[in-house]
This record gives sequence, structure tokens and C-alpha cells, in this order.
Amino acid sequence: MSTSTKPDLNHQALVYSSDETFLTAMMPFCLDGLEAEDAILAVTTQNNISILHQTLGDAARHVEFVDAATFYRTPGRTLGAYYRYVDQHTTGGRHRQVRVIGEPVWHGRDALETAEWTRYESAINVAFADCPAWIVCPYDTRTLPETIITDARRTHPELVTGASTKTSPHYAAPDTGPSPWQSQLSPAPCNVEKAVTHFGADLSAVRAFVTRAASTLGMSNSRTQRLVFAVNEIATNALQHGCGAGQVSLWRAGHRIVCDITNPRRAAGLDWYLGYLPPAPTDLEGQGLWVVRQLCDFMEIDTSPHEVTLRLHLALT
Repeated sequence: MSTSTKPDLNHQALVYSSDETFLTAMMPFCLDGLEAEDAILAVTTQNNISILHQTLGDAARHVEFVDAATFYRTPGRTLGAYYRYVDQHTTGGRHRQVRVIGEPVWHGRDALETAEWTRYESAINVAFADCPAWIVCPYDTRTLPETIITDARRTHPELVTGASTKTSPHYAAPDTGPSPWQSQLSPAPCNVEKAVTHFGADLSAVRAFVTRAASTLGMSNSRTQRLVFAVNEIATNALQHGCGAGQVSLWRAGHRIVCDITNPRRAAGLDWYLGYLPPAPTDLEGQGLWVVRQLCDFMEIDTSPHEVTLRLHLALT
């Protein structure tokens, strides 16, 4: 096994237009990785799994294959799963590096989902910055709209062309301002009156409010418990770092419950990708928003000069 210095993140986009183009790039990626004794995870479409498996032959048994449709459910949980994979396969020197083929699912996404998955792709660059991971994200021009392809060139530092790579001239780093990934809250129409409450030091009333309001709007018990825990985490953070008070607004938008937690506080230095960076086990703070992203389907962060709003989205069932 190689004893060279542990590599940092390498995050690339593969824009491909045929099975042959996909294989030209991904076969050397897999075979070179196996020769280097890297761990290899291929999260892609059923078609790409089939052609990779067939072309790799016996070597395919050393690659872990996962259907992207079952893996790319919510950004926070997907990133958490990748992070656990990297940690499990590199801790203790088991592998020097992991190689991931990670093909996001874009079909059937609404505007909110598309925007959040795009931000997820950008957040990878900070969340895995110091991890020994080489991630290639395939984008199929035969099925994807040009807007998705354009954003891929902005969220990935490098582009794969055949067996070669090049720097993406359109790359927009997530941690330099003003960031193109920082945006206003997405539209979330409300057909009935919003349920609103204010909170201070005692959060038991907030937990009871969220439980009652979410249940009334048709959310399942298990999902309601998730939402209550997430709101409590954010409200606790607001009490610790804000002015000691805030507001919770909750309503139904289609098949989701939407919940805003607004806190008057200075927003300077507040990053849009909070909660995407896995906290170290020794960190006493910073766990809350990571947990919230694992619990909820989506979390948006909106800042103004005088207040911060975190918007949570969670499907009813």
C-alpha cells in the first residue's frame, strides 16, 4: 500500500454524451484506483452500473455499486453518507484515498430541490476540503437541461474530458464572497394562515407549538418528532448567539411542511453552507446545524443586516 502523503479533495465534473464517453473517463478512474488500492464507490444510474460492471469484468467485485436513485434523497443525509464512507475506509490507514463516482439525480426535482442540490454540489468543496477523496460527478447531456450542465461547471473546480482533466474556467468557490450560492429564500406558497409563535428562554412552548401545528397540517408522528428536534436545535442556537428571542412560523406548502425560525442578530460572517461541514467528535459546538440537515429534507439560510432566518422543509410522510 502506498505510504505517500494523504491527498486532499479532488472534485470533478464529467460532462458526457454517450456510454462510450462515460466509460472512457470512468474505466481508467476505477482501474487506476484499484491498482493504487483505493476504495471505490460508484453511485450512478442503473445503466451506468450495468456497463461499468460488464466492462470491468472480474475487477467489478472490488467496486461498491449503489443506485443513485436510492442514495440521493436529501442533500444533508447524502453528504453525511459520503462522509461516513470516507471515514470508514481511510481511518487507520485502511486505504490512502477513496474514489467516488457520484451522479446526482436531477429528474423529477422541483425548483427548490434543484437549487438545493446545486448548492450541495458546491458545499462538497468545503465539506470535504481536507478529506482524502477523489469525487467525479457525471452529468449526462442526453437527458439533462443546459442549466444543470452550466451549474456543474460552476460547482466543480475541474472538468473531466475523456481521460484528461482541465481547470473549470467558470468555477465559483463556495467560500469566497459574494457567493453566487447565497440566495434569498425560495418561494413557499401558503394557502392557509401561517401558525406563528414567539419564543424566549423557555423552549418547551415552542416544542409544543410545533408538535401541535405540524400534526394539525397532516405530518406523520415520526416526521413531526424530527421537525420538533430540528426547530429546538435552531432556537437553542438563536438563544445562545442572538438576542435571546425569536419567532417560529409554520405552514404547509404542497407535500411539505415549511418552518421559518427567525432571530434578530448580526449576520456578518454567516456562511450559507452552515451545517454541511461535519463537526469533529471533539467539537463542543457546531453539531446542531449538522444534525438539522440530517433530520430535514432541506435547510435554507437567509440573512439581512438585522436578522437571520433558517427555513426548514420536511415532507409530510
